[in-house]
Amino acid sequence: MEYKISEVVKRTQIPKSTILYYIREGLLPEAKKLKSNVHRYSNEHIELLEYIKYMKQEMGSSNEQIKTILQNKNQSLSSSFSRIAPLMQTLGNISKDTKHYTKKAFIKEYKIDTLFLDELLNEDILMPLGDDDFTQKEAFVVNLVKKFQEIGVDYTILKKYVHHAKILAELEYKMQKELCAMRDDQNFSTLWKIMFETLFNAKEYIFNRATHKVMHSALKEEILKK
Repeated sequence: MEYKISEVVKRTQIPKSTILYYIREGLLPEAKKLKSNVHRYSNEHIELLEYIKYMKQEMGSSNEQIKTILQNKNQSLSSSFSRIAPLMQTLGNISKDTKHYTKKAFIKEYKIDTLFLDELLNEDILMPLGDDDFTQKEAFVVNLVKKFQEIGVDYTILKKYVHHAKILAELEYKMQKELCAMRDDQNFSTLWKIMFETLFNAKEYIFNRATHKVMHSALKEEILKK
């Protein structure tokens, strides 16, 4: 289906000037030219505009990041790191102003026993984003494990979290491959929204609500026993 630019603006809620800017910058393909001042846009333009808007608003992606991704959009998610870079950055959950340490500097800064740190790394309780890249997030987990130990309780729950997290990660990767296999120019942004919103919104909702449901049931049962 073909659209006038006014129709594209209405459908996407993106100003005409912005759409033309995206075309100049190479984020969008050129419109079909019927006459000197008559252009028509396709469903692909609308799909890509929805994707660009989503990536900017929800992922904070720059024009350059989006351009790189779109230049590789016909590759699989698995084979093109540039496409999943914004996703990996968000999953890493590391802010730009976070201080990074080498393993040696991390041990010195937070006064951590080397053998203890290696144990947590081997158990995947600690999962730094790089082999020699530690942050305050790793320090938080180390201190949490120490609190378990201080009161004489094994941190088994964290080990179980790791086990189930790996199973969940495999499910998420399977979802990503299935979505990628279905991708075409007409559903590009929709599939990305499904993946991002499953990973960042639905997962949080399901896990937190499941915890709430179990605790609420336990509380009700406890009250009934009194």
